[in-house]
Amino acid sequence: MLNAVIDISHHNSIQDFAKVKQSGICGVIHKATQGHHYTDPTFASNTLSAQKAGLHVGAYHFGNGDDAGTQADHFLAVAGNNTLLALDFEAYADNQMSLAQAETFIDKIHKATGRYPGLYTGSAFIQSTLANAGISQANQTILSQCWLWLAEYADTPVLPKIWPAWTLWQYTDGNHGPQPHTVDGIGPCDREQFNGSQAQLEAFWTIQSTPPK
Repeated sequence: MLNAVIDISHHNSIQDFAKVKQSGICGVIHKATQGHHYTDPTFASNTLSAQKAGLHVGAYHFGNGDDAGTQADHFLAVAGNNTLLALDFEAYADNQMSLAQAETFIDKIHKATGRYPGLYTGSAFIQSTLANAGISQANQTILSQCWLWLAEYADTPVLPKIWPAWTLWQYTDGNHGPQPHTVDGIGPCDREQFNGSQAQLEAFWTIQSTPPK
């Protein structure tokens, strides 16, 4: 595993992306959008600064109960097609995205980009969601086509059974989970392990950021 990815949003205070790079971080996934209209006000400036510092960048969308197709359109309008993309599908009491909406969102992103986005989710949440829908096999949902970005603040992640492996493991939110919690140039933040080597991370990011010909 490679401890070299972070995810951030406007909630983080960025001091210096050059220090982030020097600390061993290779990739930054930034919140771009939420629902059908919200755009993170720091997305454009932070991703540009991160790229200038030599970091790989990606974008994630926080899904809610708004129309899923409209959410996908909004995400692509903000994040673009030439970056790593992911859907944040998690419990959200005020306006929950349903499983069907997540599937619609993923399908629309795939049709628009030729790539399946990553799926960020918690192990307990996704296992409960799939079980409640009677899904036990990968061929029963398009979610299984997404690379898995698993949130699990424990010593080891619990893999939901419709995926053969996880790609990213968010092991800390900057407060809970194993150490380290901080990154030079930011401080406490969400940190991820990559399930592979440095060379594999570079290849993965290139593939996920490049529209197919």
